Amino acid sequence: MVSWAAEWQLSVSVTKCGKRKDNNTVEQFSINNTPLPIVTSYSDPGITITNDLSPSFHMDGIVSKAHQRANIIHRCFVSRNVDLLVRAFITYVRPLLEYNSVTWSPHLKLDIERLDKVQRRFTKRLHGFSSLPYDERQKKNLI
Repeated sequence: MVSWAAEWQLSVSVTKCGKRKDNNTVEQFSINNTPLPIVTSYSDPGITITNDLSPSFHMDGIVSKAHQRANIIHRCFVSRNVDLLVRAFITYVRPLLEYNSVTWSPHLKLDIERLDKVQRRFTKRLHGFSSLPYDERQKKNLI
C-alpha cells in the first residue's frame, strides 16, 4: 500500500489508520516504520463500528444526539402546538434514529427499547399527553 501511495503521490495518514484489536493476534502493522494504533472502534461517515460488530456503541451516540435534539425542540419552540412539535421531531430527530439502520439494525431488546425511549419521552412531554400511557399516545398517530 505504501509503494502504491508513493507511486500515485498520495500520502497515508497513519493517525487515521488503525488495526482492529483482536485477542488472538499479536502482529504489529506499520506504515513507513510508524506502528499503526490498535483500535476497538472507529467511525465511518454516519456509523461507529466496533471490533465485535455490535451496534450498541453506535446506538449510544445516536440515542444521545436524538434526546438532545428532542429536548431542544421542547425548549426552543415557543408554540406548544402538538402538530408543529411532532413535525419538528419527524424532521430533526427521526432521521438520526433511522439513518443507515440497515447496517446497524438493532437485534437486542435493550437496544430497541433505547431507540423507542426517545419517542416515548418526547410524546410524554407534549401538552396534554403526559398523563396518557404510551399505547394511547401511539394510537393518536402522533408520530
